[in-house]
Amino acid sequence: MRLAALAFVLSLAAAPALAADIAVKDAAAHVGQTATVVGTVDNVHQSRSKMIFLDMGGSYPNNAFSAVVFAADVGKFPNLMPLKGKKVAITGKIELYHNKPEIVLHTADQVKMR
Repeated sequence: MRLAALAFVLSLAAAPALAADIAVKDAAAHVGQTATVVGTVDNVHQSRSKMIFLDMGGSYPNNAFSAVVFAADVGKFPNLMPLKGKKVAITGKIELYHNKPEIVLHTADQVKMR
């Protein structure tokens, strides 16, 4: 009983940390965590390999953060190009790629307009 109560209290304490939005400039401090990064999309581009990149905090290669859609998942994201200049919230696990934070997008519900 005491263990169950302790687990409940700890889960309540952790919930606000997951709910807080993270600014683009702070994403690197949260690598390895599942979080929501909020900011303006500075550039949207598709590579020759069909991957789509949403650059935030500047345009590649000077961006502070990226959201990435691999070619196999592009069909799940039909409306990413109009996001340029819009404020969005990107949710997922923050990882490093070439020393820059990014979230790989697998489902459309990971991207929300703000």
